[in-house]
Amino acid sequence: MTMTRTLAALAATTALALPAAAQQDVDTLGAMKRTDAAFTHVDQGGDRAEALRAILDHVTVPEGFEISLYAVVPDARSMAVAPQGTVVFAGTRKDKVWSIVDRDRDRVADDVFDFAPSIAFDIPNGPCFSPDGFLYIAERNRVLQFPAAEFFFESPDIAVGEVVPQGELIPPEEESFNHSARVCRIGPDGMLYVSLGQPHNVQPPEKVDLYDEIGIGGIVRMNTDGSGREVYTRGVRNSVGHDFSPATGELWWTDNQVDGMGDDIPPGELNRQTAAGQHFGFPWTNSRIEIMSEAEHPRPEGVEFVEPQLELTAHAADLGMSFYRGSSFPEQYRDGIFWAQHGSWNRTEPVGARVMFTRIDPETGDAVGAEVFADGWLDEATGEYRGRPMDVAFLRDGSMLVSDDFAGAIWRIAYAPQDGDG
Repeated sequence: MTMTRTLAALAATTALALPAAAQQDVDTLGAMKRTDAAFTHVDQGGDRAEALRAILDHVTVPEGFEISLYAVVPDARSMAVAPQGTVVFAGTRKDKVWSIVDRDRDRVADDVFDFAPSIAFDIPNGPCFSPDGFLYIAERNRVLQFPAAEFFFESPDIAVGEVVPQGELIPPEEESFNHSARVCRIGPDGMLYVSLGQPHNVQPPEKVDLYDEIGIGGIVRMNTDGSGREVYTRGVRNSVGHDFSPATGELWWTDNQVDGMGDDIPPGELNRQTAAGQHFGFPWTNSRIEIMSEAEHPRPEGVEFVEPQLELTAHAADLGMSFYRGSSFPEQYRDGIFWAQHGSWNRTEPVGARVMFTRIDPETGDAVGAEVFADGWLDEATGEYRGRPMDVAFLRDGSMLVSDDFAGAIWRIAYAPQDGDG
């Protein structure tokens, strides 16, 4: 089979849209009315917790650091730490958002239960907080806002508003299970940024202009009430991790590359965006590898492509990322970027399943290399995954949380040097 036919076959099979999620009526909660919803609690002890702790015998972290089990959290994906540290919210690619609570602040969760069980979530992958404590949850095709989630998460009947109503984030006919895990952040401008992965391996030429106009295969931004929407980032295949530089306010993001071209191409991407509307190449290029020829569909006139800051291990699935803003890690990590490599799904020899780090040059603002920070979730002898890191976030003490949707856990990495270390 030729390369073109391989890509076309993948495009056809990965873009099969699932039925659109039904519009969830939020009027009852918006009116502060009571429901009969009940919480689902996740046991934090027993055999399951012990089996997860056994995984950590295989995980390595740099000297002076230690890794532990923070919480048992089924399907844990993108995370948001509440501004006052009361609770951590973790999204999933299913129908749950989890509340993770460490009441005695011993850095081990005491309770994990579903957030807002009265709401029928549809792939609520992406939670994020505004500085003033509003929680946003980006679903497959809706964005919800919870004004006081940090303090009322223990009520099933929490106040909620729709920032983007069901069916208006993307056209319903473009819904798919593929590339539908959204992430969100509030930018330095106070606007809400939401990633929109395009639902194909490579979108067909006839959809290129439509996707560019809507922001599918990009990152859109809007006011926190949903108004003023615009396409901020263009030429993205599927980004499931972005954050803003604390030094410059610039948007950085990871991107996942085209499948079906072999084990080693195209490389993964870590990107830096310096202005609104910049184009990063897709579907014409993916990390400088040609994907769609301009004969198939000409690129927009006058558009120049921004090249990646870093080209990363091919098909390692670089996902959730965050700048380190804490002070408990050694100096060399401060203001750098940590991100999760989820691990390959169709590579001949699996790679990834680790946490990565890059330093930022303070003079140029550029990324300087990529290094492995935590590793061992992939059993290299068998090619089997013990776990698959998906996102990183940081507690108020500066320690790192790593979500793992395969193992069903959130891990914690802290700097705790022993006498003689460093």
